[in-house]
Amino acid sequence: MELLEERIRRDGVVKSEGVLKVDSFLNHQLDIDLFDAMGEEFKRLFADAPITKILTIEASGIGIACVVARHFGVPVVFAKKAQSINLDGEMFTTRIESFTHGRVYDVIVSKKFLNADDHVLIIDDFLANGCALNGLIELVGEAGATVEGIGIAIEKGFQPGGDDLRERGYRLESLAIVERMDPETGEIAFR
Repeated sequence: MELLEERIRRDGVVKSEGVLKVDSFLNHQLDIDLFDAMGEEFKRLFADAPITKILTIEASGIGIACVVARHFGVPVVFAKKAQSINLDGEMFTTRIESFTHGRVYDVIVSKKFLNADDHVLIIDDFLANGCALNGLIELVGEAGATVEGIGIAIEKGFQPGGDDLRERGYRLESLAIVERMDPETGEIAFR
């Protein structure tokens, strides 16, 4: 998606060979017009899929998932990284290692919000090694639901997550695939 790539070039900051900072528009301060364009593009890319739920993980994927859900006219479910007193009933659970935070989270989704009748589009802001997505896929599998596709704002094409998911047969659409980043010059190359 050219609009997203242009925004990454303009406002993205390469912190290291593996870290791209996009907090001014994607995952801290949110550019809702950009999100709306991304939601429209995901709707176009997955228009043939019978989506009934959008699934993401807290926190950075929630904003994008909400806008995407608006385009599909379906609810968003987000996997929580912590148990709270507001959660009751039975839960689907898995463990996910966060690339960004360098730690493992126990993530949960209430069984009342994900079931075998659901056709799920998984949405997230970044794809690096695929740990978060593999965990979300596992939760969908526990529910007996169907993963119809995976939509990613920014994929780090130089890391193995995207290739692994595609090789396993998942329909993965990334709006921007970063091929390499140079922390010395700040240059970002796209696939």
